[in-house]
Amino acid sequence: MMQWGRYAGHGGLVATCLMLAAPAAHAQGHVVLTPKLDWQLAAQLAEEAVRACAAQGYSVTATVVDTSGHQQAVIKGDSVPLQSLSVSYRKAYTAFAYGLAFNMNTTSELIAAKVTGPANGALNTIPEVLFVPGGVALRRVADNAALGGIGVSGAPGGEKDEACAQAAVTKYRAEFR
Repeated sequence: MMQWGRYAGHGGLVATCLMLAAPAAHAQGHVVLTPKLDWQLAAQLAEEAVRACAAQGYSVTATVVDTSGHQQAVIKGDSVPLQSLSVSYRKAYTAFAYGLAFNMNTTSELIAAKVTGPANGALNTIPEVLFVPGGVALRRVADNAALGGIGVSGAPGGEKDEACAQAAVTKYRAEFR
């Protein structure tokens, strides 16, 4: 059995959270099934977030991560800045991993609760982590199990990014079954 305690440094919390991401169901034998959105719904979420921001005149990138923390869908607006690709991913990852760990739904909630790590900013040195508004956790309707995260980047301010991500989640939440 792996000893996750030895990973308690920078990524220990994240590694532990990813292990606990969703209540895994054991099928017969040693197969573990972990719930996640299918690629079609992940793509619809990203597209809707980009559309919501475009309706306000903002060109953004939206990224959906699955329960492994990897990109599942990415939609880029027509004139987004280069860095929006990595920033949207990091917001989605942070909303998922740390939202799971602290039972919060957005990167804004994490920031407001001051769960961004020690004062020296050590958590922000983890490559995937970014405590900036614009990320929303994706949770199953029936039991609130984690399904991933969505992050948006490119609007003039993280609160605008997050509003577009939240609009997409609100539109499709009933399908998170």
